Amino acid sequence: MKYSIFSLARAALSGHKNWQRTWRDASPKDRYDVVIIGGGGHGLATAWFLASEFGIRNVAVLEKGWIGSGNAGRNTTIIRSNYGLPGNTGFYELSMKLWERMEQDLNYNSMVSQRGVINLYHSDAQRDAYARRGNTMRINGIDAELLDLAAVRKMMPFLNFDNGRFPVQGGLLQRRGGTARHDAVVWGYAHAASALGVDIIQNCEVTGFTRDGNGKVTGVETSRGRIGAGKVGMAVAGSSSRVAAMAGLRLPIESHVLQAFVSEAIKPLLPNVMTFGAGHFYVSQSDKGGLVFGGDIDGYNSYAQRGNLPVMEDVCEGGMALIPMIGRVRLLRQWGGIMDMSMDGTPIIDKSPVEGLYLNAGWCYGGFKATPGSGLVFAHLIARDEAHKEAARFRLDRFQRGAMIDEKGQGAQPNLH
Repeated sequence: MKYSIFSLARAALSGHKNWQRTWRDASPKDRYDVVIIGGGGHGLATAWFLASEFGIRNVAVLEKGWIGSGNAGRNTTIIRSNYGLPGNTGFYELSMKLWERMEQDLNYNSMVSQRGVINLYHSDAQRDAYARRGNTMRINGIDAELLDLAAVRKMMPFLNFDNGRFPVQGGLLQRRGGTARHDAVVWGYAHAASALGVDIIQNCEVTGFTRDGNGKVTGVETSRGRIGAGKVGMAVAGSSSRVAAMAGLRLPIESHVLQAFVSEAIKPLLPNVMTFGAGHFYVSQSDKGGLVFGGDIDGYNSYAQRGNLPVMEDVCEGGMALIPMIGRVRLLRQWGGIMDMSMDGTPIIDKSPVEGLYLNAGWCYGGFKATPGSGLVFAHLIARDEAHKEAARFRLDRFQRGAMIDEKGQGAQPNLH
């Protein structure tokens, strides 16, 4: 259905008894022009862009669980485009611009809140590094402000400015950054894609690929039967290595668990999204009042959607060093997502060596904020068999060519060796 003030009024007059389903829960057909494996944000965004931008509507999105059951519903909701390396700057700014128009494009409230993202710095060297990144952003048309101590103190007077070990000296601010409601993002893309004829098939796990005599992928084997496809796109995040292995591929990806946390609700405190420059800690406050925060990956390979206590302790220590008063706030819950960590911390969006199979993987810490941009460039690749200009550097063979994009603070451990 089309959401508007009029549909809301009609529903209210009927006692809210006549709302239609947000999207069709489709049954699989025998064949599609394109099958997308993975019903998270990237897979659904790809399907919607295929239908809306490229006119390919005979598309199926296959999800082994329910929509939003994977990383899409397990992240800390941050959106930003404050990257500094060629390849990343243009892509994430493209994604940010798509975030800014998403609710109008999808006719769905994804609760985009451009409250700002500030990265705090704690030393002269870190200030200089942030200044270089901010200058690079501004050269590329991306908003960035380097704040001194006085400006940060005025914005967030509750920080521990007297910490002798980690003194807050300033921060790099992107005002257009912020948060979006992760569940609403996948629901919005499912709603809009379904309205254009895309089949969204839940509880449909891919168990293998079908191939012709030349080795080309011609479809998928699933828990709900065989489904034929002209092309198959893979957007399965932390399960990328396992799904690719079904096609005989070994990807330069490790799977790690990344934990996130939310506290009990408190009165409004944080005006923006904030990161701790002397440790891996980032935090924002949800509309319900809880502090939503996270930190580093657990450091060992895992397919479990849970984490261990040492990382939980490390994240909480980072929060306490920055905002000591939150030590009195109770932790409400913790969860984990399976991260597909590429070796240089940058995604892979490319045709695979297997004809007919397309890859969207290796998002590391950047998956959620990339959702709309990833969907557009992956749909472009599938529809036209050529890379979008903002994803041209995300090729699979860059590791062989030595053309890595190693943005500091991202990637699995091997990128340090």
